Formats: sequence, structure tokens, C-alpha cells
Amino acid sequence: MELRHLRYFVAVAEQESFSRAAQALHVSQSAISEQIADLEREVGIQLLDRGARKTLLTQSGMVFLQHARRVLEEANNALVQTQRAERGEVGTLRIGFFAGSVGEGFPMLVRSFRQSHPHVELSLMEMTPVEQWAALEDGRIDLGFTRIPEPQFRREIRHETLRLDPIVAILPRDHPRADVKRLDLKDLANDPFIISARDVSPAVYDKVTELCAEAGFVPNIASTSSVWSSVILMVQSGEGVALLPLNHQQSLTKDLVFVPLKSKDATVALCICWSARRDRQLLRSFRDLTRAHMRSNTRL
Repeated sequence: MELRHLRYFVAVAEQESFSRAAQALHVSQSAISEQIADLEREVGIQLLDRGARKTLLTQSGMVFLQHARRVLEEANNALVQTQRAERGEVGTLRIGFFAGSVGEGFPMLVRSFRQSHPHVELSLMEMTPVEQWAALEDGRIDLGFTRIPEPQFRREIRHETLRLDPIVAILPRDHPRADVKRLDLKDLANDPFIISARDVSPAVYDKVTELCAEAGFVPNIASTSSVWSSVILMVQSGEGVALLPLNHQQSLTKDLVFVPLKSKDATVALCICWSARRDRQLLRSFRDLTRAHMRSNTRL
């Protein structure tokens, strides 16, 4: 049984005539007669009572008509929804992010996408950068706001840099270098460092050690933390100093100062990542909106 059989049958039932059904469908009457006969042979039941003036449904045909209409409606709905999915208008979108990188602009971006794509089911998942790369590889998320992937992930994951976050020195307010406008990193050579753990964010850890090496010293790492807020807490507690990408919410902490570095290379990239194998129009639509968001100078 094919959808064509059902369409011809419904047309004849509604028009009560083979000739009028043929005109409505723009096919020959003989084609409709042949297809309806095939349908009745397959079903094994007479569905139409062919009269001289009208073609009417049998009792069994009335039952069959209800189901035929539902099947055609579902088939059409499947076609429409598939086409909408291809255009990126429906579907599901799972986005990974980490709180240390996104600010007030990120919720604005998400709200804008929800408004422009009301039929997309969108969910947010907070993950570390490393967790996002793994989740993109195995399909647990579709997009990630994260750091540039490590080399071993780049065969699968594509990335686009959104901005460069400045790395700043985070110092207690009573630190001897707290009042300088821009800090020469070599002035912290004798301080203990609190560093974000490499297994959480390799990009930040590697950049911090690289900057220290360029300044002529190896940092005395007093402690590492997998949670950025813990790094701030330990600096507040007098455990040492830290180098982290500037987070405007953290920079409001009253007993700390956030001092820019003199080095022009003291930045780390925030990027949007996706799986090359799983890319689709819905993801491209979100990336387009993200670019427009960035062009409007709204900080994520």
C-alpha cells in the first residue's frame, strides 16, 4: 500500500466521483480507477459503492477513510517537520558553557535565540573546557563556549574564536604591586601562585606558565584548583597571587585588585566549538546569531 493509493481513495470519497477526483488531482480517471482497484484487492474489502451518479463509501470504506486521512496527515506533518528541521527551525540544541567565561551577554544571546526559534528545545549545560570537548566528540552537546581545543580533539572538533580574554594578575589589595597600572610579571617571581588546574583548562594553565617563562621565572605553584572561584578565595585568604582571564563579576571583589599585564600576549581565546560530523543548519543558525551578537559589541 502506498500513499498514492490513499490520496486517490480520499479524493474519490470526498468528491463522490472518479471524474471529479481526477480533475482535482490533475491525473487521468483511468489512473485513479486502476489505483483504487489495486487498493481494494490489497485490503481484500470493497471500499467504494460505484453508482451511476455517485460513488459512495461502503461501511468498511467509511472506517478506512478515517484512518487514511490520519495517515496522510501524519505523512504531511513528517514532511513539514523534516523540512523545518533542515532549515534549522525545529529540533533540540544542547549548549555547553563555563561560568568563568560568559557574562551578562550570554543570557541575552540565549534569549534572542529562543525568541527567533520558538520551536527549538534549547538546554544549557555548565561544563569545564575539557569536559565540553569530550561531550562534543560523543554527541552529548551540540555547541560549546569554551577554549581552543587541545590538538588531539581538533580532528573532530571545529572552533571559531569569538574574542581574546585578557589575563590579569589577581592580587590582595595590600600587595606591594597592587597600585600599579600595568604589571611587569617578573615582579611576581617570588610570590606563591594559585593556578587553575590543567586538567580543567589546559589553555589557561599553559598560558600562565608560558607568560612566567617569558618573564624569566618558573612560578612557585602553591596550589591548583579545578574551580575558578576557589582560586579567588585562596588569593583572598593570603595563599598567593593568581593569573586568570578577567571575569567582570569576580573583578567586583572589594579586597582584591585585578591588574593588567604589560605583556601583549597575555590573552586566552574564548571560542565556540562544534563537531564537524554533527554540524547542521540549527547549529549554523546559532553561530550566525552569535556573530551578530559579537558585532553589536555585546560581551558574552
